Amino acid sequence: MSRSPDILIAEDDPVIRRAVKASLKSEGYSVRETADGADALRSFGEKRPDLVLLDVMMPNTDGFETCRRIRSADAMVPIIFLTARSSEDDKVKGLGLGADDYIVKPFGVRELLARVAAVLRRTEARTPESIPLGSSRIDPRRAVLTRPDGSGTPLTARELRLLLIFAARPGEVISRDELLNMCWGIEYLGTTRTLDQHIFVLRKKLAQDGSRLVSVRSLGYRFQL
Repeated sequence: MSRSPDILIAEDDPVIRRAVKASLKSEGYSVRETADGADALRSFGEKRPDLVLLDVMMPNTDGFETCRRIRSADAMVPIIFLTARSSEDDKVKGLGLGADDYIVKPFGVRELLARVAAVLRRTEARTPESIPLGSSRIDPRRAVLTRPDGSGTPLTARELRLLLIFAARPGEVISRDELLNMCWGIEYLGTTRTLDQHIFVLRKKLAQDGSRLVSVRSLGYRFQL
């Protein structure tokens, strides 16, 4: 990555959270911190990070549920658990939910930094440079949509996730509620008008492919093959 990777920490213990943040920043990472899973999901929705560090035992929304919701919206962002839950069952559950690594507390700073660097390397290697969507292409690393005429337009974090969902499920009708849950979180209390406005903007950004992003009355949206 040419820019400094952005890491989101969700940890309710302020001492551990500050220590992890300081260690990551000393290596040049950009760091955001939250104290629980619900705040982590909100922060994730505002801006997609390059990596998420999750404690398991947090108030409001625990780490396992937070991981599940992030994975339902984004299959590629790397997730590492940092937790005192050391049983084999917990490790299997965390990895089964889609985490890339599971680090048990207490851990050393050098081990943490080494594992973060390793996961980021693996993720960059497996992340495709572009994903086709009709005659357009999505660049998930740079959050850019390239249109058939070669012009590019930047995407917000939610626009990127919406397009990646449609690219992964072409021709499938996806309900408004599912799209809202995947991109805004289950806690979202607004109306579907927010989603409709994002779809309107995406149609304009898709240009000649925009007409293929169709509304299915009373059901939701699909990207028409």
